[in-house]
Amino acid sequence: MVLMPETQPSESEEYETPETAAQRRARRAQFLRDLSEARELRDRVQPRRARAARMRQQMRMRTFRW
Repeated sequence: MVLMPETQPSESEEYETPETAAQRRARRAQFLRDLSEARELRDRVQPRRARAARMRQQMRMRTFRW
């Protein structure tokens, strides 16, 4: 389990330079990994609801116009 950083920046962090694109991508990649892990866990715990969600997503993709 990954501990989330505090949401409120400390006083020393307020004056730091903005994060680089690489840092942002790394943070986003970690978030997406956590999100997919949570989705997989939910799918295992609630298989019927997960199947219904998959079916809804498939219908959304079928009816989407490019």
